[in-house]
Amino acid sequence: MLTSPKNPRIQQIRKLQNSAHTRRDVGLFVIEGVRLAEEALIAQWQPELVLFTDDLGDRGQQIVDSYRQRGAEVLSVASQVMQAASDTQTPQGILVVLPLPNWELPAPLTFVLIPDGLRDPGNLGTLLRTALAAGVEAVVLPSGSVDAFAPKVVRAGMGAHFKLPILSMDWETLGPRLTGLNIFVADSSGGTPHYQADFVAPLAIIIGGEAEGAGNQAQKLATSHIHIPMPGDAESLNAAIAGAILMFEVVRQRG
Repeated sequence: MLTSPKNPRIQQIRKLQNSAHTRRDVGLFVIEGVRLAEEALIAQWQPELVLFTDDLGDRGQQIVDSYRQRGAEVLSVASQVMQAASDTQTPQGILVVLPLPNWELPAPLTFVLIPDGLRDPGNLGTLLRTALAAGVEAVVLPSGSVDAFAPKVVRAGMGAHFKLPILSMDWETLGPRLTGLNIFVADSSGGTPHYQADFVAPLAIIIGGEAEGAGNQAQKLATSHIHIPMPGDAESLNAAIAGAILMFEVVRQRG
């Protein structure tokens, strides 16, 4: 059993929790809790390391046993060690270190989501969860958004990270990959009402950040601007809510 929060492996996990640069540099990220650990197990992801505490419940112990049977390194840790490694105030007793995925952009593409400049991890995680539910084929993140594998994003994604291709790509690389798609940018200031837009043909939807909206490069790439009519006296919608409305309008139109 690991009993010291100063153990080098625990210190490395803290760095993974806190730093997108560290995650990219070593190619690892961290998930916590029984549900996410189970989702990763079901999706056949092989962890680098599994930590658990002795007070973990039966369901969690079964997950730990399954990881152990698959050859994963599994370590029992003291509660204070789990607390030190955790990104949450009340750890659930299981933490898993996983390799970052190496997704490829699917081809052909018919439904892509591009969050541009989203800085709120809860919003991005919710968008990812909704994108999976709506049948989005890939989510592409240009620079400027919060890291998709940050702890709060992963928690809000509720397992979407294990099933949905999530890629980081600069605009210069992304543009040619979207050839032949209608590229819609959500615009709170105007454009075609979303329910009048043609969402049946292959498309990409760009959702801008909470404060500034979509950036200049997104605007240049867009072929159409769309907005969600709001009869009430609100300036704009939360990015995750706007994204959900638009993605499920695609689902509705495609039947």
